[in-house]
Amino acid sequence: MIRFCINLVILLFALVVFPLQSIAAEVLQVRSSTLLQVGDRNRNYSVRLACIEVEPANESAAVDLLRKAVPRRKRVNLRPEGNEDGVLIARVTPLGADEDLGVSLVTSKLANSSCNEG
Repeated sequence: MIRFCINLVILLFALVVFPLQSIAAEVLQVRSSTLLQVGDRNRNYSVRLACIEVEPANESAAVDLLRKAVPRRKRVNLRPEGNEDGVLIARVTPLGADEDLGVSLVTSKLANSSCNEG
């Protein structure tokens, strides 16, 4: 029983110190209505917004909304959903914001949700 408690404390400590769902990063560039270039310490990588589809007619307005929401060097939290061809697919939330960028685009009627919420 004591060993179980010690293991539980170690696990909880590790989850607090090394969160699994959230990675802090900085936005370097809004490349399109669904694609951001982000940096995390010494790495730069592309992040596609998870669970949204933007119609071509809304592309420009969606890019404008993203550039206002996450200007260059804005810190964001990433919640990875997967990857495809070397591009991280994630839900992206600006620090201090209540909703992720995909939800903001859907709420503004500039994008449609493409994932089943379960």
